[in-house]
Amino acid sequence: MPESQTPVVVICADGTDPAYVDAAIDHGCMPTLARFQREGAYHLVPAAIPSFTNPNNMTITTSRPPAAHGISGNYFYDAKREVEVMMDHPRFLRCESLFAQYAHEGRRVAAITAKDKLRTMLATGWRGICFSGELAHETTEHEHGIAQITRRMGQDNPGIYSGHMSDFVMACGVYLVRERRADLLYLSLTDFVQHTYAPGSPEADAFYTSLDGRLAELDALGAVILLTADHGMNDKCHPDGTPNIVYLETILDGSVPGPFRVVLPVTDPHVTHHAGLGSFATVYLPPDQVDAAIERLRDDARIDDALPRGEAASKYELPADRIGDVVLLSDRGSVLGRAPGAHDLSVLSASRLRSHGGLHEVPVPLASNRRLKPDVEARAASLRNADAFPVAMDGLQT
Repeated sequence: MPESQTPVVVICADGTDPAYVDAAIDHGCMPTLARFQREGAYHLVPAAIPSFTNPNNMTITTSRPPAAHGISGNYFYDAKREVEVMMDHPRFLRCESLFAQYAHEGRRVAAITAKDKLRTMLATGWRGICFSGELAHETTEHEHGIAQITRRMGQDNPGIYSGHMSDFVMACGVYLVRERRADLLYLSLTDFVQHTYAPGSPEADAFYTSLDGRLAELDALGAVILLTADHGMNDKCHPDGTPNIVYLETILDGSVPGPFRVVLPVTDPHVTHHAGLGSFATVYLPPDQVDAAIERLRDDARIDDALPRGEAASKYELPADRIGDVVLLSDRGSVLGRAPGAHDLSVLSASRLRSHGGLHEVPVPLASNRRLKPDVEARAASLRNADAFPVAMDGLQT
């Protein structure tokens, strides 16, 4: 890259609820991020609803809400084809990522994700380095823009159910900056640690210690760093440790004649993270039953919001054709499920259920090693994680 081209690194620290940062800093585990707070920028900003991985990664990388980019969850019901499918393919995108624009402007762009489910969507519309930590051992020059990543890094890629996967992604980012292979990087981590351990726990602090070390390396290389997250994380259990699940099919049985379909958009291949349970759900049912269903669902105090399709699409900036007739968000301490027996809770491996998707997982950090420009600082209260790239590229003081 030209000597004058300062590398810019935007990091989506998956599942980084502000409580993790606060605890890690209080425990002396994140001196670099603590310095960013003092000398750079640190604000809490809202993520997009639903507060899941796929919608928010696309919100961050397009700078637009789900209504514009089309990704309404990790998973949705395709009403035209009458089938439930993963939203992990470029055909679901309704706009390109900012990477195409930046590549056209002459930036050498790279994107590294922990989970391969994001890679193909992020790679749409541009050519550059784009690979996942999950399948780093399979990288080729033709498909991913760089070959033999594990050989270059001198290590095998870790398993996806490990905090080491996020550190591997960060290490790969450090490598690309150090070797001058890219000058605009997006690093998307994984939230296994946050799904498994509470803020301030030894395991969480160890994770954030490692992350802070990688931030220090990037900072020492002269990179502009902007860190945000796709969603926060909360404990979703009763006091005795059993999952606190609002069973929607059980509530609706006998309340409306149906037929109805409950769709849980948190669903993805990584069930050990959350057992397919999150705090956002949609329900499909006949139009003349919507009002009665909403009235019945609102009787459960654990449901924060129950809205018909049009109101939900407008309020939460969602694509109306990719959500159900009713949209539901649960409270801080509960998740939404289908019915007892529909979920294999054994995949949690005796861990407490920690998950996300609702309003209580919306606040996330936005941190940088550079100060915001005065005009951006003046509107800091209105920033969102969707502003990560615009701020990183043109909103920071040099």
